Amino acid sequence: MSLQKIQRRLTIKHRIRKRVSGTTEKPRLSVFRSNTNIYVQLIDDIKGSTLVSVSSKDKEIAASKGTKIEQAVQVGKLLAEKSLQKGISDVVFDRNGYLYHGRVKSLADAAREGGLKF
Repeated sequence: MSLQKIQRRLTIKHRIRKRVSGTTEKPRLSVFRSNTNIYVQLIDDIKGSTLVSVSSKDKEIAASKGTKIEQAVQVGKLLAEKSLQKGISDVVFDRNGYLYHGRVKSLADAAREGGLKF
């Protein structure tokens, strides 16, 4: 990936993180997208701790073959399940500098369908 493309994403990321912060009641849903996998975490920025984390490398998702978008949908549904079990229903979405389409959008839509509000 070109240095210019990475720098653009980091600039957007810093612009978003100036405004978005997670608390215990309303944690930050942070998305990281690599070429092959997608990772998502619910983060309490005040305590500096991760409350829930799910990735496409988890056993339930890695066993099922599918496209990267289908894996992102499964990650979103599993995240919603785990967070609702912990009593978390409201979150703040942090797309981490990625454009809101493709895998990031499908993950967010699946998390909303699963019961998360953002």
